[in-house]
Amino acid sequence: MSVSPDSATAVRTVADAAGEPLLSVRGLRVSVAGGSEVVHGVDLDVPRGSAVGLVGESGSGKTLTCRAVLGLLPVGVEVTGGEISLRGTELTALPAADRARLRGTELAAVFQDPASYLNPSITVGAQLAEVLRVKAGLARRAARERAVELLHAMGLHRPAHVYAQYPFELSGGMLQRVLIAMSISTGPGLLIADEATTALDVTVQAEVLELLSELRRDRGLTLLVVSHDLAVISQLCDTVHVFRDGGVVEAGPTRQVLRGPRHPYTRELIEDHERFGIDRARERRSGR
Repeated sequence: MSVSPDSATAVRTVADAAGEPLLSVRGLRVSVAGGSEVVHGVDLDVPRGSAVGLVGESGSGKTLTCRAVLGLLPVGVEVTGGEISLRGTELTALPAADRARLRGTELAAVFQDPASYLNPSITVGAQLAEVLRVKAGLARRAARERAVELLHAMGLHRPAHVYAQYPFELSGGMLQRVLIAMSISTGPGLLIADEATTALDVTVQAEVLELLSELRRDRGLTLLVVSHDLAVISQLCDTVHVFRDGGVVEAGPTRQVLRGPRHPYTRELIEDHERFGIDRARERRSGR
């Protein structure tokens, strides 16, 4: 099944009019070479305009679930069952070229270490402008002007100056804002934020979370947020799915799950977070 830009727009219009979830995952199974299954029948819905959180410790399956949605699973890892539908279009049935075309136009992602996704020898503005030229078809001058506008919209002071800087000249928080600008530059409906604030200090983390909230409110952006930090999920997300050992053990409205957890593992996560803080809780778990 091939989806052209025009047909993708038509699918979007029909799906939104029908009130379907922007993203629907049903019975997702992911396996590594040799047949070992690492994600076991995950179900989740992401309504248009919502913020949905995936929480759990390292290795719980939350990141692999999101990479399956993006079509960016590691080499030797593949989807072996289930369906992933974006605006009613089944993604796992699409050719690789169509999946690649949808990334950046229909869905996009930001990850934990922004510097690793940028070319250190090219200015950040030139890299952002290149995305606009390739994905949006803008001419060179128009792409530069739009890039500066996006950097300003991300809350970066002196955006024209930032445009001309190299990645090593920017702080982690500034780099993450540049990556967010790249991700939303062509207007995707869904942004996957995978541990996007983990490496930032508390103050900068709060600023980036506020930026994501503003993008959701002002641009109608839908968020799928992956985090081990319950504080991030609590601040940003309407609903949460708790992952453990490749499956979802509990899901529901964020406030309800965090205030009245039903599953013992969810209670343990909350207790660890409250007693140790998220960094110490993670160290405690990794040392088991």
